[in-house]
Amino acid sequence: MSDTLAAPVSHAIEVKHSRFLAQAAPATTPEAALAFLAQVADDAATHNCWAYRIGGEYRSSDDGEPAGTAGRPILAAIDGQGFDQVMVVVTRWFGGVKLGAGGLVRAYGGAAAECLRTAPRRPLIAMRELELRAGFDDIGALHAALAAHGGDKLDESFTAEGLRLRVRLPADRVEGLKLQLRDATRNRVRFDDNA
Repeated sequence: MSDTLAAPVSHAIEVKHSRFLAQAAPATTPEAALAFLAQVADDAATHNCWAYRIGGEYRSSDDGEPAGTAGRPILAAIDGQGFDQVMVVVTRWFGGVKLGAGGLVRAYGGAAAECLRTAPRRPLIAMRELELRAGFDDIGALHAALAAHGGDKLDESFTAEGLRLRVRLPADRVEGLKLQLRDATRNRVRFDDNA
């Protein structure tokens, strides 16, 4: 299991008079990643290079730098630091001295890696959704079990037979919830997995 960022972070470095500012933020969708780019990109800068990883999806951009010298090193920094659901933008203000391909790779990758290395982490937890059906007599036990296992109610409705409840909880707590409800209700609560 990998981590994501607990909060947006930034890190600045200077390499041969060029300034590099790495800015990173959690992003759960490509749209959120590109919205962060739009928010932090500086039109007055020479380049706004970026990369994101969201599960199996990833993209990067060299934004005018020589191919492979900015976006890919930023993505490598994301992967190297063990992050997922993260967008990193590294903005460069040219300082008059050309860095060469190797220098660019080190500057972009280094700024991104240092930004992420010191960032506050939050573990990504696999979640599952379940639909539960319980009779009126078992509603109290159901709510107590959900609270004990970190379940969040997504939707609930009442029928003539009782309660229909859609919940989300950490995947590693589903079996514990089922066991607790089986014991507390004599196996009267019914589960439909949507995972």
